[in-house]
Amino acid sequence: MKYINKLASVFFIAALGVMTLTSCEGGDLFNVNAPDWLSEMGGGEEPEPEEEEELVGQMEDVYNIGKEDLSSGFWTLGKTYVVPAGAKWQAQFNLTVNPDNKYYKNFYLVLNACTDAATGALGDEFGVIRYDNDPSKNSEWNTDGTEIDRGLIGGNFTNSSGEDDTDASVQKMNGKITLTVDRTDGGLFIKMTNGTLTKTYTQTTSFPSTGADAPIACRIGIEGALVSFISTNIEPIGGCTSAEDKQPLALTLTGVPSEVLVGTSVEEAFANVTAVVDFEQGVSANVTAEDLQFEPIPNMEDLGQKTLVVLYNKTFKGANADKPIVATKTFSVVKELSAFTETVVVPNPTILGAEDNSSGWWTAHTDNIKVEPKETKVVNFTNYSSGGANWNNFVIVLNRANLAEYAVVRADNFGWGDGYAACKPVGGFGSDEEWATWLEAMNGAKVTAYITNNGDGTADVKAVMHGTNGVDYVQEYNGINTVDPDDMYFRFTVDGCHMVFDSELGTADCSAGWWTTHTANVQVPSHTICTVNFTNYSSLANNWNNFVVVLNDATTAKEYAVVRADNFGWGDGYAACTPSGGQADWGVWLAAMNGAKCTVQIANNGDGTADVKAVMHGTDGVDYIQDYIGINMVDPDDLYFRFTVDGSYLVFE
Repeated sequence: MKYINKLASVFFIAALGVMTLTSCEGGDLFNVNAPDWLSEMGGGEEPEPEEEEELVGQMEDVYNIGKEDLSSGFWTLGKTYVVPAGAKWQAQFNLTVNPDNKYYKNFYLVLNACTDAATGALGDEFGVIRYDNDPSKNSEWNTDGTEIDRGLIGGNFTNSSGEDDTDASVQKMNGKITLTVDRTDGGLFIKMTNGTLTKTYTQTTSFPSTGADAPIACRIGIEGALVSFISTNIEPIGGCTSAEDKQPLALTLTGVPSEVLVGTSVEEAFANVTAVVDFEQGVSANVTAEDLQFEPIPNMEDLGQKTLVVLYNKTFKGANADKPIVATKTFSVVKELSAFTETVVVPNPTILGAEDNSSGWWTAHTDNIKVEPKETKVVNFTNYSSGGANWNNFVIVLNRANLAEYAVVRADNFGWGDGYAACKPVGGFGSDEEWATWLEAMNGAKVTAYITNNGDGTADVKAVMHGTNGVDYVQEYNGINTVDPDDMYFRFTVDGCHMVFDSELGTADCSAGWWTTHTANVQVPSHTICTVNFTNYSSLANNWNNFVVVLNDATTAKEYAVVRADNFGWGDGYAACTPSGGQADWGVWLAAMNGAKCTVQIANNGDGTADVKAVMHGTDGVDYIQDYIGINMVDPDDLYFRFTVDGSYLVFE
């Protein structure tokens, strides 16, 4: 590591003498200077402004929420401001709405329970109140429970949009907004105004209805708009942002490919790299490859592992920094990109073993499941153990079609078979106390098992066990050999345990609400396509009452993108993607989705982008297609997916 830092320093001392870096205006999320054209977007003749509301104790807090080109998707959020019971929060910011006149493309206030006022830790989300006031649409909504009463909305304007959601009057929302969140009288009073258009929420009873004395976390969010913050009387989590310029402190990279084909240029190889720059005063900004300088070490011409050195040399306002910041990441130059496919499967039966954990060794097995060369099968299940011994947990058998065994591997770092001796187990513990803790946590553990046919006569098995104590345990068996790649199968068996496989999501009556239940996270390695087959059932109330796919990392659960069955999505990487365009007749499509046989593929392209492709074989016999191509800002070494529902029900096959 010291050698890399020294080498990088030498490179940058030389590079600074010859490079002229592209100016950066502070990134996408937190900027100071908005482009000149934003001031020219007026919606016609403006009404006479009212007298500004009196503000007390304001502190400078200067940053932007959203991209200057107004392309930021839904749920682009700013800082967290914690409002204690009995307090009043007042903030000011400039709002620029979208010229496409969509009624919902403005700002909204998100209200959460706050479980720790010092850190701003979020609890239940009470709901959202948006600046528009279209009485026929979702200008405010509850998330958990019924905390927000739409009947308590007031103000001096209404807007009414047509079927295309457009309304030219939304341009009158532009200008300097004063936001008030007042809890001084025990209830909740909210006021959003630009001096001309005002929206209020007045609740005299306790808010929230339970824990009314607890602090509330407030965040401003946008969709297709720009909020340029000015001031606040409550210091946000992480502190206020000064209008003064700020030096860069750290660089975090996303989208560095794990593999690059030999002969690929630097510009092409790293075109999808993005980064988060941390500046002074706790400010951060997103930057793209155009704002960065790349140097592969030692070179891109030879095969093998390389170190990518990345430099950023701009201040928050885009001037040359006093000192450049550097980040590094490894990648490999290869002759041929790795190519695996993954298929999520649910074994038969969906419950294996007696539910009182009385099934003895080798007394129950799932069906054989074939694994093709260059394929990984992924299985999610819950493991239940008698707790008698470490081996009283799930067992995975690798075998031929005639059941001749390559290897038998257990959950507890032990196995046997002709191919087992060559493998390299990773896992286990050194002390009896650690094993005892693990064994206790395995009774109810959520497990994701990966079974890989490497296509070269070897196989790998990996199990990620999320214990009931909240700890993730990993057991791997890498390099099992003597495998015929054209005749490799696996099955599960038990010993004093039972397994419940994840065969469904939601409730059969399609009553499960939005975001209330999720499948386990499944990793999609670089250059891998994962395939999931299931039957989709819908309440048929709305187009969005069908399956939803979430792409995220495992480290922070940060969402790269959330995509629905009906040509809609959001997230940091969603704006760059190309959706397929939806269906010709939405009504016919929706009717056909209740019982549709669906195949969804999630591709990790290995270059910082991902694709989601869905084929929905409707009950009318028609195949409907929905694709999301080129989702970006993806870390190819940390891409996972999961499913969720919203008034829908999924049965996996």
